[in-house]
Amino acid sequence: MNLTSKKRIAAQALKCGKNKVRFNISELKSIKEAITSADIRSLIKDKIITKEQNKGISKARFRKTLKQKRKGRRSGQGRRSGTHNARLPKKTAWMNKIRAIRDLLRYLKEKEIIETKVYRLLYRKSKGGFFRSRRHIRLYIEEHKLGKK
Repeated sequence: MNLTSKKRIAAQALKCGKNKVRFNISELKSIKEAITSADIRSLIKDKIITKEQNKGISKARFRKTLKQKRKGRRSGQGRRSGTHNARLPKKTAWMNKIRAIRDLLRYLKEKEIIETKVYRLLYRKSKGGFFRSRRHIRLYIEEHKLGKK
């Protein structure tokens, strides 16, 4: 029995392609008897003719890689396309460094580990880019005996 015309009419009614239309095999007799598009619409209403659901796109792989990226993986040399400066601009790196240094100097002054004069000296040196890091300041203070201890 040829049901291509029925499938075509059902596809129009369901607003999908012919390949998405599914007939209930146990109800083939009632499908064969349906002549008009109204008959087919009633069969659709009775769930004898159904539309196959569209396949979705799985996000499982994406989520797995995102989890790894959050751990710091997948960021090796082969993954990098921008220059070092493009990935972390010089200004941003400087801002991060100077904020950390100034925060340390403020803390040392408030806890009275260093005097105000020493604070000003170290502040100016840090502004000039003398210190590489917070650790470098601490070493400098120890070496030059600038702390109160």
